[in-house]
Amino acid sequence: MSKYIGKRVVAGIFTIIIAFTLNFIIINLAPGDPIKTLMGKETDDQQLRAALEKKYGLDKPLPVQYVNYLKTAMKGDLGTSIIYNKPVSKMIAEKLPATILLVLTAGILSLIIGTTMGIVAARKEGTIIDTIFSGFSYILNSMPSFWLGLMLIIIFSSKLKILPTYGMTNPRASLTGKAYVMDVIKHMILPVGTLILVEIPAYFRIAKSSVLQVTNEDFILTLKAAGMDEKKMFNKYIFKNAILPTITIFGISMAYLITGVALIEIVFAWPGTGRLVLTAINQRDYPTLMGMYLIMSISIAIVMIIVDIVYAMLDPRIRY
Repeated sequence: MSKYIGKRVVAGIFTIIIAFTLNFIIINLAPGDPIKTLMGKETDDQQLRAALEKKYGLDKPLPVQYVNYLKTAMKGDLGTSIIYNKPVSKMIAEKLPATILLVLTAGILSLIIGTTMGIVAARKEGTIIDTIFSGFSYILNSMPSFWLGLMLIIIFSSKLKILPTYGMTNPRASLTGKAYVMDVIKHMILPVGTLILVEIPAYFRIAKSSVLQVTNEDFILTLKAAGMDEKKMFNKYIFKNAILPTITIFGISMAYLITGVALIEIVFAWPGTGRLVLTAINQRDYPTLMGMYLIMSISIAIVMIIVDIVYAMLDPRIRY
């Protein structure tokens, strides 16, 4: 097992390096001039430009910039934001907990709900329950996340006025303790609900197809012919084998949520990394962008390593 984990860790490190290298190249090849944005369109002072380029290390060739950034990043220094003039690592540390809270909550709940729906639909194949769940899944799969989020805001905030429209807490209320936690949960309902509804179809399809596939395997048919109790057969054989693909989907979905949650954060004004990334893109804030993409790459690699380890624990054949 330790050898398997070692291989996955090494593969994860290479993945991070390759992803960061591609992001570095794409960012620097993209049109736009961060120094011009910082100076202003009306300012054309060459001495000021030279000083700013030297300050942010943009006066050196791209290969030198790349190596220097890797050296400082390995020490935990992700540079200084061009727009905010703050350490990028400090800015990300302030915003990341809110994003992680949103992503983990939505990821775990969508895994549980979607997988449960898929299992129930598979065991009730051809019934009205299967039809309802399948139709619900197809409808959700066709909805863009930002549109769905806006519709939930219109229904539950603008019309019914039962849920807040934006933010993580009520800025007008100085809440502490249990009241603060309940306020955060109330603000999480709409953004988390949107992410769950978007993610449910993937888990539903995989869980349903996996249960049906394992149920039709020869060894299951043999157990049925031998008269084994259906509940025992499902819990011991069908569920254990059918749940494995959903673990893989969970890893892929978590990677999507980590990188794609920015849109939902912007729609709901959630104080996570979404607004930070959008501002950095618009203002050509290279250090902030590279720092965010590096953190995203590391997060995805860690999630995939954990998923691979869990997969290997559930199915020992994977280790070999």
